[in-house]
Formats: sequence, C-alpha cells, structure tokens
Amino acid sequence: MLFNFGVALTFLIVMAGFVAGNLLVQLLLSPHNNYDAKKMPYDCGEEPVGSGYRQYNLRFYLVALVFVIFDVEIAFMYPVTAVFKDLTQDGWGLMAFVEIAIFVLILTVAFVYTWSEGGLDWIREQVKRPTSPRE
Repeated sequence: MLFNFGVALTFLIVMAGFVAGNLLVQLLLSPHNNYDAKKMPYDCGEEPVGSGYRQYNLRFYLVALVFVIFDVEIAFMYPVTAVFKDLTQDGWGLMAFVEIAIFVLILTVAFVYTWSEGGLDWIREQVKRPTSPRE
C-alpha cells in the first residue's frame, strides 16, 4: 500500500521539477528589456484613459450564474441520457425519467421565479425612496 503513495509522491516531485525547470529556463532565456510602453496595461497601442477600476453591473454576474447553473444541469443529465436505453431495458427507465423530470422541474421553478421577480430584466426601474423633511 505504501508503494501506491510512493508512486504519487514521485509523480508530484517530477511534476514540481518540471514546472520549476520550465520557469528557470524562461527566466534565463527571456529578454529583460523593460520600457514604458511595455509596462502599459493595454497592448493595443492606445493610451489608457481614466482608472482601470470600474464597478460593473451586477446583472453580468447574474447572467453568468444562470449560464453556469444550466450548464451544470446538462453535465448532470448527460450521463443518465447516455445510458437511458440500457436503464429502460433493465426496468429502471421510468425511475430515471422521473428523477430527471424532478431535477428539471426544480430548476425550471427557480428560473421562472427569478424571471417573475425581475431578476433577469436588464433595465430595472430605480426605486425612489421617500426623502425626509430634514434633508
């Protein structure tokens, strides 16, 4: 059993040596001529204007999150659909179909709820808060 750990340890040592060797070769062979144009944040030839730090709209993250959720849904469903014919022949087809249907139903309910609450609207109305008389 310790032999298996030795193989893994040897692999990790060889991997670390390979990475360190590549970094060392790159350090020795790469040119070291630093000049102002090379230190610019953009390599397209345009002068940067303003700060590089901006606050992005949070809806970009929401769209990315919805994409990831449905992408993971496909990743979970694919193995079942790949062997669905075999499951049907073994008598487990209906159970597999019901499990996938429940899984899709849960995600669909969450998607419809988010959509109905306006979470996917790109342009939202700004909520105006009442101002106090002291302001």
